[in-house]
Amino acid sequence: MAAPDAGTRLDAFLAGHLPDLSRSRAARLIEDGAVRVNRASARKSYAVEAGDRVELLLPEPVASGVAAEPIPLRIVHQDEHLAVVDKPAGLVVHPAPGNRGGTMVNALLHHLDDLSGIGGVLRPGIVHRLDRDTSGLLVVAKTDAAHRGLAGALKRREIERTYLVVAWGHLAEEELLVDAPIGRSPRVRKRMAVVEGGRGARTRFRVLERWRAADLIRARLETGRTHQIRVHLAHIGHPVVGDEAYGGGGARRVSGPDRPWAEELARRVPRQFLHAAELAFVHPVTGRPLRFSAPLPAALEDAVRWARESSTPAR
Repeated sequence: MAAPDAGTRLDAFLAGHLPDLSRSRAARLIEDGAVRVNRASARKSYAVEAGDRVELLLPEPVASGVAAEPIPLRIVHQDEHLAVVDKPAGLVVHPAPGNRGGTMVNALLHHLDDLSGIGGVLRPGIVHRLDRDTSGLLVVAKTDAAHRGLAGALKRREIERTYLVVAWGHLAEEELLVDAPIGRSPRVRKRMAVVEGGRGARTRFRVLERWRAADLIRARLETGRTHQIRVHLAHIGHPVVGDEAYGGGGARRVSGPDRPWAEELARRVPRQFLHAAELAFVHPVTGRPLRFSAPLPAALEDAVRWARESSTPAR
């Protein structure tokens, strides 16, 4: 152990010198007896001294208890540290009680190469999520170092996430920032809402196309609250087309001569029209800027084509 490290706690010393080891993971290894100082056991709070010999016997990652399943999944990018996935709609990201199989994590365990594990467990590190019925890009970590780096970048708002969304009606402005706190709905506890005292939430919207009774919008997240885009659009009176939870009546909210058009659009959109189309971040290990894009799924692309062809410019 070098002199500059003298006085450093043992768990912090290990985490500082081993990029794939978090401090909490180092502490658990020390408590489990996998770390020895000068051939003797030590506490995680031990302050290392110049000349100490620190030995770590790193155990093999253990199985996660989640089964690998050959679920079709498009891997957009993969290296030894992370993977970028184009998640299809209808796929839950993570196993949960009552939903142990058929998730994206089950699929990743089948598709990913050289998974070294997160926190000593053979599993991908989920950095951010998409709703079950939202499609598009996600980044997942394959190592502890990548997971910590990506989680930190997300917290610092350094991961750029851009969505394509279709919302009912027409936004009043071509570009709009919605800055409204989100929390659990006081009326329906399984839903979120804009509430006083909620967590800060910011979404930037830009209208790309105006159709007869709906807009195609680009949405960029500045924060990542649960259901953020859906809640913010519903809050300003323009819910996402196909959104059963926050849709506010769907095509029935459109009246007058555009009602049949709205009903046909609703019929053509098979689920909520929300797609994570672009993802950009700096690689947490190599420092290389990365940018990815994913095209709209065929069903949504068909709906867009029909809406364009059947619309006249909005007044």
